[in-house]
Amino acid sequence: MRILFLGAGAVGGYFGGRLMEQGADVTFLVRPRRQAELLENGLVVESPQGNIRLPAQTIKAAKPGFDLVVLACKAFDLDNAIESIRPAMTGNTVVMPLLNGLNHIDRLDAAFGAERVMGGLTHMPITMEPGGTIRHLNPIHKLVFGARQPGQQPVVDALAKAFDGAKVDWRTSENIMLDLWEKFFFLATLAGGTCTMRASVGSIASQPGGEAFMTGLFEECRAAATAEGYPPRDEIVAEYQAQIVDKSSNVTASMYRDISRGNRTEAEHILGDIVRRGTSRGVAMPLMSLALLHLRAYEAEREKKAAQAAG
Repeated sequence: MRILFLGAGAVGGYFGGRLMEQGADVTFLVRPRRQAELLENGLVVESPQGNIRLPAQTIKAAKPGFDLVVLACKAFDLDNAIESIRPAMTGNTVVMPLLNGLNHIDRLDAAFGAERVMGGLTHMPITMEPGGTIRHLNPIHKLVFGARQPGQQPVVDALAKAFDGAKVDWRTSENIMLDLWEKFFFLATLAGGTCTMRASVGSIASQPGGEAFMTGLFEECRAAATAEGYPPRDEIVAEYQAQIVDKSSNVTASMYRDISRGNRTEAEHILGDIVRRGTSRGVAMPLMSLALLHLRAYEAEREKKAAQAAG
Protein backbone atom coordinates (compact mmCIF):
# COMPACT_ATOMS: atom_id res chain seq x y z
CA MET A 1 0.00 0.00 0.00
CA ARG A 2 1.39 3.40 -1.03
CA ILE A 3 0.24 6.31 1.17
CA LEU A 4 0.60 10.02 0.44
CA PHE A 5 0.25 12.54 3.28
CA LEU A 6 -0.51 16.11 2.28
CA GLY A 7 1.97 17.98 4.43
CA ALA A 8 4.12 16.78 7.29
CA GLY A 9 2.63 18.96 10.00
CA ALA A 10 1.59 17.91 13.47
CA VAL A 11 -1.19 15.40 12.75
CA GLY A 12 0.01 14.13 9.38
CA GLY A 13 3.61 13.90 10.50
CA TYR A 14 2.68 12.01 13.65
CA PHE A 15 0.55 9.31 12.03
CA GLY A 16 2.80 9.13 9.00
CA GLY A 17 5.75 8.61 11.33
CA ARG A 18 4.01 5.82 13.22
CA LEU A 19 3.30 4.08 9.92
CA MET A 20 6.93 4.54 8.86
CA GLU A 21 8.01 2.81 12.07
CA GLN A 22 6.03 -0.21 10.84
CA GLY A 23 7.76 -0.15 7.48
CA ALA A 24 4.84 1.34 5.54
CA ASP A 25 5.45 3.08 2.20
CA VAL A 26 4.76 6.69 3.19
CA THR A 27 5.45 9.85 1.17
CA PHE A 28 4.87 13.45 2.27
CA LEU A 29 3.72 16.13 -0.18
CA VAL A 30 5.33 19.26 1.26
CA ARG A 31 6.36 22.82 0.51
CA PRO A 32 10.05 23.57 -0.14
CA ARG A 33 10.80 24.87 3.36
CA ARG A 34 9.32 21.80 5.06
CA GLN A 35 11.12 19.57 2.58
CA ALA A 36 14.42 21.21 3.52
CA GLU A 37 13.71 20.61 7.23
CA LEU A 38 12.93 16.96 6.60
CA LEU A 39 16.00 16.45 4.43
CA GLU A 40 18.24 18.02 7.07
CA ASN A 41 16.76 16.57 10.28
CA GLY A 42 14.39 13.80 9.22
CA LEU A 43 10.88 13.53 10.64
CA VAL A 44 11.20 14.40 14.34
CA VAL A 45 8.42 13.67 16.84
CA GLU A 46 8.68 14.09 20.61
CA SER A 47 5.94 11.99 22.20
CA PRO A 48 5.03 10.33 25.52
CA GLN A 49 4.28 7.28 23.38
CA GLY A 50 7.86 7.13 22.07
CA ASN A 51 9.93 9.55 20.04
CA ILE A 52 10.39 9.30 16.27
CA ARG A 53 13.38 10.33 14.21
CA LEU A 54 13.31 8.84 10.72
CA PRO A 55 14.28 9.90 7.20
CA ALA A 56 11.19 10.86 5.23
CA GLN A 57 10.29 10.48 1.57
CA THR A 58 9.06 13.82 0.20
CA ILE A 59 7.73 15.26 -3.05
CA LYS A 60 6.83 18.85 -3.94
CA ALA A 61 4.09 18.02 -6.47
CA ALA A 62 1.48 15.26 -6.37
CA LYS A 63 1.57 12.45 -8.92
CA PRO A 64 -0.38 9.24 -9.60
CA GLY A 65 0.46 5.92 -8.04
CA PHE A 66 -0.88 6.13 -4.49
CA ASP A 67 -3.60 3.97 -2.96
CA LEU A 68 -4.51 6.45 -0.21
CA VAL A 69 -4.12 10.20 0.24
CA VAL A 70 -4.33 11.45 3.84
CA LEU A 71 -5.50 15.03 4.23
CA ALA A 72 -4.63 16.75 7.53
CA CYS A 73 -4.81 20.47 6.75
CA LYS A 74 -6.74 23.35 8.30
CA ALA A 75 -10.27 23.78 6.96
CA PHE A 76 -9.49 27.21 5.49
CA ASP A 77 -6.74 25.61 3.38
CA LEU A 78 -9.05 22.95 1.94
CA ASP A 79 -9.52 24.48 -1.52
CA ASN A 80 -5.76 24.67 -2.05
CA ALA A 81 -5.36 21.16 -0.63
CA ILE A 82 -7.90 19.76 -3.10
CA GLU A 83 -6.00 21.23 -6.04
CA SER A 84 -2.67 20.04 -4.61
CA ILE A 85 -3.77 16.39 -4.37
CA ARG A 86 -5.86 16.29 -7.55
CA PRO A 87 -3.02 14.80 -9.69
CA ALA A 88 -2.75 11.92 -7.20
CA MET A 89 -6.47 11.12 -7.28
CA THR A 90 -6.36 8.72 -10.19
CA GLY A 91 -7.61 5.17 -10.68
CA ASN A 92 -8.98 3.80 -7.41
CA THR A 93 -7.14 6.20 -5.11
CA VAL A 94 -9.11 7.10 -1.98
CA VAL A 95 -8.71 10.21 0.19
CA MET A 96 -9.00 10.10 3.99
CA PRO A 97 -9.55 13.56 5.49
CA LEU A 98 -8.55 14.09 9.13
CA LEU A 99 -10.00 17.59 9.42
CA ASN A 100 -12.20 18.81 12.23
CA GLY A 101 -15.90 19.22 11.58
CA LEU A 102 -17.95 17.88 8.69
CA ASN A 103 -18.41 20.31 5.82
CA HIS A 104 -15.12 19.25 4.23
CA ILE A 105 -16.80 15.92 3.45
CA ASP A 106 -19.30 17.60 1.13
CA ARG A 107 -16.57 19.59 -0.59
CA LEU A 108 -14.36 16.54 -1.13
CA ASP A 109 -17.35 14.55 -2.40
CA ALA A 110 -18.00 17.32 -4.93
CA ALA A 111 -14.36 17.36 -6.02
CA PHE A 112 -13.67 13.62 -6.30
CA GLY A 113 -16.97 11.74 -5.87
CA ALA A 114 -18.31 10.24 -2.64
CA GLU A 115 -16.99 6.83 -3.61
CA ARG A 116 -13.43 8.20 -3.29
CA VAL A 117 -13.83 9.87 0.14
CA MET A 118 -13.61 7.68 3.24
CA GLY A 119 -13.96 8.92 6.81
CA GLY A 120 -11.37 9.57 9.48
CA LEU A 121 -10.90 11.48 12.69
CA THR A 122 -8.33 11.97 15.41
CA HIS A 123 -8.30 12.87 19.09
CA MET A 124 -4.90 14.16 20.17
CA PRO A 125 -3.29 17.34 21.51
CA ILE A 126 -0.33 18.03 19.24
CA THR A 127 1.59 20.94 17.76
CA MET A 128 4.56 21.62 15.51
CA GLU A 129 7.31 23.92 16.71
CA PRO A 130 8.97 26.55 14.48
CA GLY A 131 11.98 24.33 13.76
CA GLY A 132 9.79 21.51 12.50
CA THR A 133 9.75 19.26 15.58
CA ILE A 134 6.31 17.74 16.19
CA ARG A 135 5.44 17.79 19.88
CA HIS A 136 2.76 15.41 21.20
CA LEU A 137 1.40 17.10 24.33
CA ASN A 138 -0.04 14.14 26.27
CA PRO A 139 -0.51 10.38 25.84
CA ILE A 140 -3.82 10.60 23.93
CA HIS A 141 -3.36 9.66 20.26
CA LYS A 142 -6.60 8.20 18.95
CA LEU A 143 -7.32 7.52 15.29
CA VAL A 144 -10.62 6.22 13.91
CA PHE A 145 -11.24 5.48 10.24
CA GLY A 146 -13.81 3.66 8.17
CA ALA A 147 -15.54 3.24 4.82
CA ARG A 148 -18.42 5.50 3.86
CA GLN A 149 -19.22 3.22 0.93
CA PRO A 150 -18.60 -0.53 0.49
CA GLY A 151 -16.10 0.00 -2.34
CA GLN A 152 -13.71 1.71 0.10
CA GLN A 153 -13.43 -1.32 2.37
CA PRO A 154 -10.30 -2.79 0.69
CA VAL A 155 -8.42 0.45 1.39
CA VAL A 156 -9.68 0.49 4.99
CA ASP A 157 -8.52 -3.11 5.43
CA ALA A 158 -5.10 -2.36 3.93
CA LEU A 159 -4.68 0.67 6.19
CA ALA A 160 -5.65 -1.40 9.23
CA LYS A 161 -2.99 -3.92 8.26
CA ALA A 162 -0.43 -1.11 7.94
CA PHE A 163 -1.29 0.16 11.44
CA ASP A 164 -1.21 -3.31 13.00
CA GLY A 165 1.33 -3.13 15.84
CA ALA A 166 1.85 0.63 15.50
CA LYS A 167 2.14 2.87 18.57
CA VAL A 168 -1.28 4.38 17.91
CA ASP A 169 -4.63 3.95 19.65
CA TRP A 170 -6.49 3.19 16.42
CA ARG A 171 -9.65 1.41 15.40
CA THR A 172 -11.82 0.95 12.35
CA SER A 173 -15.46 2.03 12.40
CA GLU A 174 -18.53 0.49 10.84
CA ASN A 175 -20.41 3.79 11.22
CA ILE A 176 -17.82 6.45 10.59
CA MET A 177 -20.36 9.22 9.99
CA LEU A 178 -21.77 8.73 13.50
CA ASP A 179 -18.22 8.83 14.89
CA LEU A 180 -17.59 12.05 12.98
CA TRP A 181 -20.78 13.62 14.30
CA GLU A 182 -19.97 12.60 17.87
CA LYS A 183 -16.61 14.33 17.63
CA PHE A 184 -18.13 17.33 15.83
CA PHE A 185 -20.82 18.13 18.38
CA PHE A 186 -18.35 17.83 21.26
CA LEU A 187 -15.66 19.88 19.54
CA ALA A 188 -18.16 22.62 18.74
CA THR A 189 -19.18 22.72 22.41
CA LEU A 190 -15.58 22.84 23.60
CA ALA A 191 -14.53 25.48 21.07
CA GLY A 192 -17.63 27.59 21.62
CA GLY A 193 -17.16 27.56 25.39
CA THR A 194 -13.40 28.00 25.77
CA CYS A 195 -13.08 30.56 22.96
CA THR A 196 -15.98 32.71 24.13
CA MET A 197 -14.78 32.73 27.73
CA ARG A 198 -11.06 32.67 26.81
CA ALA A 199 -10.50 30.09 29.54
CA SER A 200 -10.15 26.39 30.22
CA VAL A 201 -13.09 24.11 30.95
CA GLY A 202 -12.19 24.05 34.63
CA SER A 203 -11.99 27.84 34.92
CA ILE A 204 -15.38 28.21 33.25
CA ALA A 205 -17.12 25.46 35.22
CA SER A 206 -15.79 26.86 38.51
CA GLN A 207 -17.60 30.18 38.05
CA PRO A 208 -21.26 30.84 38.91
CA GLY A 209 -23.25 30.00 35.80
CA GLY A 210 -20.30 28.28 34.17
CA GLU A 211 -21.70 24.76 34.28
CA ALA A 212 -25.04 25.97 32.94
CA PHE A 213 -23.31 27.78 30.08
CA MET A 214 -21.25 24.74 29.03
CA THR A 215 -24.23 22.40 29.42
CA GLY A 216 -26.39 24.74 27.36
CA LEU A 217 -23.88 24.74 24.51
CA PHE A 218 -23.62 20.96 24.76
CA GLU A 219 -27.36 20.42 24.52
CA GLU A 220 -27.71 22.77 21.55
CA CYS A 221 -25.00 20.87 19.65
CA ARG A 222 -26.40 17.50 20.69
CA ALA A 223 -29.82 18.57 19.40
CA ALA A 224 -28.29 19.63 16.07
CA ALA A 225 -26.62 16.21 15.67
CA THR A 226 -29.88 14.45 16.52
CA ALA A 227 -31.85 16.58 14.07
CA GLU A 228 -29.36 15.66 11.33
CA GLY A 229 -30.02 11.97 11.98
CA TYR A 230 -26.98 11.17 14.11
CA PRO A 231 -28.07 11.13 17.77
CA PRO A 232 -24.94 10.60 19.89
CA ARG A 233 -24.77 7.31 21.74
CA ASP A 234 -25.68 7.37 25.44
CA GLU A 235 -22.20 6.35 26.62
CA ILE A 236 -20.61 9.12 24.53
CA VAL A 237 -23.07 11.68 25.90
CA ALA A 238 -22.28 10.66 29.49
CA GLU A 239 -18.52 10.79 28.88
CA TYR A 240 -18.60 14.21 27.22
CA GLN A 241 -21.09 15.69 29.69
CA ALA A 242 -18.66 14.91 32.50
CA GLN A 243 -15.75 16.45 30.61
CA ILE A 244 -17.38 19.80 29.86
CA VAL A 245 -18.18 20.52 33.53
CA ASP A 246 -15.00 19.12 35.10
CA LYS A 247 -13.80 21.85 37.47
CA SER A 248 -10.29 20.39 37.57
CA SER A 249 -9.89 20.36 33.77
CA ASN A 250 -7.20 22.42 32.04
CA VAL A 251 -8.58 21.47 28.63
CA THR A 252 -9.11 24.11 25.94
CA ALA A 253 -9.99 23.72 22.27
CA SER A 254 -7.21 24.07 19.71
CA MET A 255 -9.22 26.99 18.36
CA TYR A 256 -8.67 28.76 21.68
CA ARG A 257 -4.93 28.24 21.24
CA ASP A 258 -5.21 29.78 17.76
CA ILE A 259 -6.88 32.85 19.27
CA SER A 260 -4.20 33.11 21.95
CA ARG A 261 -1.57 33.28 19.20
CA GLY A 262 -3.54 35.73 17.08
CA ASN A 263 -4.00 33.11 14.34
CA ARG A 264 -6.83 32.46 11.95
CA THR A 265 -9.44 30.02 13.28
CA GLU A 266 -11.77 27.38 11.89
CA ALA A 267 -14.76 29.23 13.34
CA GLU A 268 -16.94 29.03 10.23
CA HIS A 269 -16.03 25.41 9.57
CA ILE A 270 -16.93 24.31 13.12
CA LEU A 271 -19.24 26.76 14.87
CA GLY A 272 -20.69 28.29 11.73
CA ASP A 273 -21.44 24.90 10.23
CA ILE A 274 -23.17 23.44 13.28
CA VAL A 275 -25.26 26.61 13.70
CA ARG A 276 -26.29 26.47 10.03
CA ARG A 277 -27.15 22.78 10.24
CA GLY A 278 -29.02 23.10 13.51
CA THR A 279 -31.07 26.18 12.64
CA SER A 280 -31.96 24.74 9.22
CA ARG A 281 -33.53 21.82 11.13
CA GLY A 282 -35.43 24.09 13.51
CA VAL A 283 -33.03 23.76 16.45
CA ALA A 284 -32.74 26.91 18.58
CA MET A 285 -29.03 27.69 19.10
CA PRO A 286 -28.78 31.05 20.93
CA LEU A 287 -25.62 30.24 22.93
CA MET A 288 -23.74 28.76 19.98
CA SER A 289 -24.85 31.68 17.80
CA LEU A 290 -23.37 34.04 20.40
CA ALA A 291 -20.12 32.07 20.42
CA LEU A 292 -20.03 32.26 16.61
CA LEU A 293 -20.60 36.02 16.73
CA HIS A 294 -17.70 36.33 19.17
CA LEU A 295 -15.35 34.48 16.83
CA ARG A 296 -16.53 36.37 13.76
CA ALA A 297 -15.78 39.62 15.58
CA TYR A 298 -12.33 38.28 16.50
CA GLU A 299 -11.65 37.40 12.84
CA ALA A 300 -12.80 40.84 11.69
CA GLU A 301 -10.45 42.55 14.16
CA ARG A 302 -7.59 40.24 13.20
CA GLU A 303 -8.05 41.01 9.50
CA LYS A 304 -8.27 44.74 10.24
CA LYS A 305 -4.99 44.66 12.17
CA ALA A 306 -3.30 42.65 9.42
CA ALA A 307 -4.45 45.17 6.82
CA GLN A 308 -3.19 48.08 8.90
CA ALA A 309 0.17 46.39 9.39
CA ALA A 310 0.48 45.78 5.65
CA GLY A 311 -0.78 49.24 4.76
